[in-house]
Amino acid sequence: MDVGRNSRKNTSKQELRRTFSSQKRLMIPANYFSLESLVLLVGLTASLLILPLVLPPLPPPPFMLLLIPIGIMVLLVVLAFMPSSSSSSSSSSSAKDVTYTFM
Repeated sequence: MDVGRNSRKNTSKQELRRTFSSQKRLMIPANYFSLESLVLLVGLTASLLILPLVLPPLPPPPFMLLLIPIGIMVLLVVLAFMPSSSSSSSSSSSAKDVTYTFM
């Protein structure tokens, strides 16, 4: 029994070492970003961090320009709650069956 316990302990220790050694490696593949895109991302990040400190503050935009995001949001909410056109058509039974099985 002790021999079985020792062998289980040894195998679990080996598995534990294997998982710890594999966790030390970077999980990002080497070719995920090309060198050009990495330089572009670093440059964009640096400009977003440095330019607001260097440039003078801008005046506020006109009031009508501030209403554009609100109008877009209202339009998206209306479209989200609007019934789809397939539910009111005569061939809606097949469309309803497809969405019913998907959901």
